[in-house]
Amino acid sequence: MYTKQALTLNEANQLIEAAFSEARQQGWAVAVAVVDDGGHLLAMQRMEDCAPVGAYIAVEKARTAALGRRETKIYEDMINGGRNAFLSAPVITATLEGGVPVLHDGQVVAAIGVSGVKPDQDAQVAKAGAAALNA
Repeated sequence: MYTKQALTLNEANQLIEAAFSEARQQGWAVAVAVVDDGGHLLAMQRMEDCAPVGAYIAVEKARTAALGRRETKIYEDMINGGRNAFLSAPVITATLEGGVPVLHDGQVVAAIGVSGVKPDQDAQVAKAGAAALNA
């Protein structure tokens, strides 16, 4: 029988708070979503000054990172490098930087997605949130 780790709701909210802490330090307004390893939403919060669409994009970035088991930047780079056929991949809808898998003991247990600022800034906030799990 295969056994795997899973985030609790409390841990998902801790990841969001760590991401928000990074965003606040930088003066950025973002939306942050945490999904389980199957891409199912566990928690999502949007800062007051973040555009409403950020909530939707953050969820999709997290889902894409969870299902693909890699940062969404890899998909963005692939498409920008000319692999346009990847745009037709099923289920993978947020091929924008800012989605990061959350690892525990070498396994993807969740993913975090951030939207609201520039792509590299979204990724910075997402990585700060993901790092909180093992801190």
